[in-house]
Amino acid sequence: MTEDEKFMKAALVQAKKAAAIDEVPIGCVIVYEGKIIARGYNKRNKEKNTLSHAEMNAIRKASKYLGDWRLEGCTMYITLEPCPMCAGAIVQARVDRVVIGSMNAKAGCAGSVLNVLQEKRFNHQVEMTKDVLHDECSSMLSGFFRELRERRKKEKEKCI
Repeated sequence: MTEDEKFMKAALVQAKKAAAIDEVPIGCVIVYEGKIIARGYNKRNKEKNTLSHAEMNAIRKASKYLGDWRLEGCTMYITLEPCPMCAGAIVQARVDRVVIGSMNAKAGCAGSVLNVLQEKRFNHQVEMTKDVLHDECSSMLSGFFRELRERRKKEKEKCI
């Protein structure tokens, strides 16, 4: 197992925490000097907060841990390609590298829809590695949405 796979497994653990509270299963860990310094998972519905994405929660914790808003020297592991908000925050935080589990064709901003992480006009670009443990990350998300659709269908049938 590579180091990237090891840390992506830790991000998957965070994604499972989101799924356990009926959130979209997205997880994130931030690594500094070979050690996980922050963890985050999606809590938008639980906290009723648009900003409560896995990456944003992890960035907040990593900044507190390091005592700085700059996360230079850090690598972020995310189970799903970041959205525009999170990609912007990653650039603003000066994260050195991002490792992505699965891409997001509808809203991803690390190359799918836009590539905010490597936009040359910004003052910081992020090194990227994609598709680490892709099958595990992707199947967790597709399984979650399949179950959600089935649950909604059953609820709808009860109302009829």
